[in-house]
Amino acid sequence: MLEFGSLSIDLEGIEEVLLTKWKQIRVNIVAPLLRVAVLICLIMTLMIFVEKVFVGLICLVVKVFKLKPEKRYRWEPMRPETSDLEIGVLSYPMVLVQIPMYNEKEVYKLSIRAVCNLDWPSDRMIIQVLDDSTDPVVKDLVGLECKIWKNRGLNINHEVRNNRNGYKAGALKDGMLHYSVKDCEYVAIFDADFQPESDFLKRTVPFLIHNPEIALVQARWKFVNANECMMTRMQEMSLDYHFKIEQEAGSSAFSFFGFNGTAGVWRISTIADAGGWKDRTTVEDMDLAVRSSLDGWKFVYVGDVKVKCELPSTFKAYRYQQHRWSCGPANLFKKMILEIIANKKVSTWKKIHLIYNFFFIGKIVAHTSAYIFSCIVIPLSVLIPEVEIPLWGVAYIPTIITLLKSVGTPSSFHLVIPWVLFENVMSLHRIKAATTGFLDVGRVNEWIVTTKLGDGSKTKPSMEVIVKNAKDLRDAKVIEPLLGDYKKPQVRTRQRFHLAELWMGVFMFSAGFYDVAYTKKGYFIYLFMQSCAFLIIGFDFIGTYVKTS
Repeated sequence: MLEFGSLSIDLEGIEEVLLTKWKQIRVNIVAPLLRVAVLICLIMTLMIFVEKVFVGLICLVVKVFKLKPEKRYRWEPMRPETSDLEIGVLSYPMVLVQIPMYNEKEVYKLSIRAVCNLDWPSDRMIIQVLDDSTDPVVKDLVGLECKIWKNRGLNINHEVRNNRNGYKAGALKDGMLHYSVKDCEYVAIFDADFQPESDFLKRTVPFLIHNPEIALVQARWKFVNANECMMTRMQEMSLDYHFKIEQEAGSSAFSFFGFNGTAGVWRISTIADAGGWKDRTTVEDMDLAVRSSLDGWKFVYVGDVKVKCELPSTFKAYRYQQHRWSCGPANLFKKMILEIIANKKVSTWKKIHLIYNFFFIGKIVAHTSAYIFSCIVIPLSVLIPEVEIPLWGVAYIPTIITLLKSVGTPSSFHLVIPWVLFENVMSLHRIKAATTGFLDVGRVNEWIVTTKLGDGSKTKPSMEVIVKNAKDLRDAKVIEPLLGDYKKPQVRTRQRFHLAELWMGVFMFSAGFYDVAYTKKGYFIYLFMQSCAFLIIGFDFIGTYVKTS
C-alpha cells in the first residue's frame, strides 16, 4: 500500500487485477490463436516430412538399382577427332559457351581458363565472356585475358554492354543475338567462379545429341572452399542435399528440376521455343526451366559430372544470395501459377509436382515452418502454459527430417546440430525475402552479385592497386597471377550488429529462462542453443572477412 497524503494505492490489489485480466486474455484469446498456429505448423511439418521421405525413397531406388542417367537415356561417347570434315561435323556439334560476369576481379581468370581448356575442337566451340563490369580496370583485364586466349587459337569474344538491363538474363539474351552463334546447337553456361573439367562437354552433350526430348543437362557443384569456415561447411550440407537428393529425385521421377543457373548445357532451340531469357524475376534460370518444362521438355541431372565453384564465405554475401534465392522463386510462383494450371501440354501429375512439391513445399512451406514453428511458436508455447505441442511434432518428426536432409554430406554429420540452428536463423531472412517476392514489393527485383574471393584459402590484394603500379595492362599481366603476400581470411571479430538476430536471440533466451524457472516443459536446452545461434550471427561472429589495409 502506497500513501500520498489522503490518497492511498493498493499495489497488491492492482497487480492481482492485472494478472487476472491477463490470464483471461491469455486463456480466451492468445491460447486459442496459438493453438491454431501450432496446428498449422504441425500440418506443414508433416507435409515436409512426407516430401523428404518421398524424394529420399526415389534416390534410394536410383542408387540401389544403379539407375544412372546413362542407363535411363541413350548416351554414347564422342567419336575421336578426325581430319574428315563431314565426320567431324557429325561428331562434334557447334557449342556456345557463355560466361556472364560483373566486376569479377578475383575470379575472372578461373572460368575463362577452365572453359578455354575444354576438350572440344576449337572450330566447333564459340566462347562468349559476357562482361557487364562497371569497373574499367576489371573490364580491361578481362578483355586482355580474352585476347591472350584468342591469340592461342580459341574462338573467344569479349562482349561488353553499355548497360545492365535485365542483369544476367539480359546479358545471356544479348549474347544469343550475335550472328556468330546462329549455327550453334547447344549452349553451356558457367558463372565467373565455376571451373569445369576438361571433359565436361564430352560427358554432357551426348545426352542432348542422342535424346531429342532432352532440353537441359545439369551438372553438380563441387565446392573448393567448403572447409573455409563453419558457415561454408553448413552451406555445403544444404547444397549437397539439394543436388544429391532433390535434383536427383526431380530428374529421375519427373524429368524436371530447377536449373541452377550455371554448370548446365541447354538445347538452344528449347530456349527460343520457351520465349527466351526473361528478366521479370531475379531467378531467370528457374523461370526458363519452368517454361521449358511446361512445353514438354525433359531435364537430366548428371551427378557424376562435378564443376568446381566457390561458396560465399562472408555473411553479408551469403545473406544477399539467400535473399535472391528465396525472393525470386516466390515471385515467380505468383506470376506463373495460373499459367501452370492452364497448361495443356503436360500431365496433371507434373503440374501438381510443379505447384505443390517444387514451389509450395520447397520455396514457401520450408521457410515458413523453419522460422514460424522453430523460432516463434515453440518459444511462445513456453510463455503460454495452456498450449501444448505434441512430442512427435516438436521432436520426433523434425529429427527424422533433419536426418534425411543430412545424408547428402555424411562427413559433416557431427555438425548436424549447429547446421539446424544456423538454418533456423537463416529462415528469418528467407521468409522475409519470400514474403517480399510473393507480395511483389520492396526489394523484389534487387540483384546484388555474390562477392567471391577467388580462392577458399587465400585473400588477394586489390587488383586495382597492382594495375596502378604497372605502366600498362600488359605489365599488369606480368605480375600473373596477381599474387601478393596471401593471408588466410580471418574470422570476423567485429564489423556491425544485426538487430533482427539480436532481438530474436534475446527473445528465445528469455523463453528458455522462463521454461527453467516456471513452465518446465523441457524446451530450454533447444531455446538456449537457438538463442546462442541468433546472438552469434547478430554480433557477426560468423564467416570470414578480408583485411583491406
